[in-house]
Amino acid sequence: MSKPVKEMIVEEYRRRFDGVTGGVLIHIRGMDAIANNEMRNDLRKKAIQVTLLKNTLAKKAFDGTPLEALAPSLVGPSAFVYGAESAVDVAREIMTWAKKVEHMELQAASLDGIYFEGAKGVKVLSAFPTRDEAQATVVTILLTPHKNVVGCAKSPGSKLLGIVKTIQEKLENGESIAKVG
Repeated sequence: MSKPVKEMIVEEYRRRFDGVTGGVLIHIRGMDAIANNEMRNDLRKKAIQVTLLKNTLAKKAFDGTPLEALAPSLVGPSAFVYGAESAVDVAREIMTWAKKVEHMELQAASLDGIYFEGAKGVKVLSAFPTRDEAQATVVTILLTPHKNVVGCAKSPGSKLLGIVKTIQEKLENGESIAKVG
């Protein structure tokens, strides 16, 4: 391959992966065409893309980006899976497909420059919360003390209301009320 063609490929990678902060590297060698097409079509519906890479050219394109962390795993026939809302969503989908397709090998994953090595790394990343899940957790944590304060403030009043209600019922039934001492 000539040098100008290589430079064009590197530029195309830079353009294609501009703004991408994470994804998953996989080997799809040995995967039959039908399974490959099914996987790609399913992932495309979820806004996830699969791009086959020329490793040395991808390393050049990834230099200085959050994807640079993937460089150690760019060996052999690599495909980069990226897109969706986050790399966590991508990792979750790839983990699902890895169970369905026997010839898919999980190489590595990256999230904001953090490197996750091998299948174990991809599995770890897939267990991370997505941005929406993390935000919901933070909101819950922030609101919990306020809920506790409100509950404590309401508690004595509700106990008093229960006592008043019991007294009212006893008086309506004609029962006498004994002094509690």
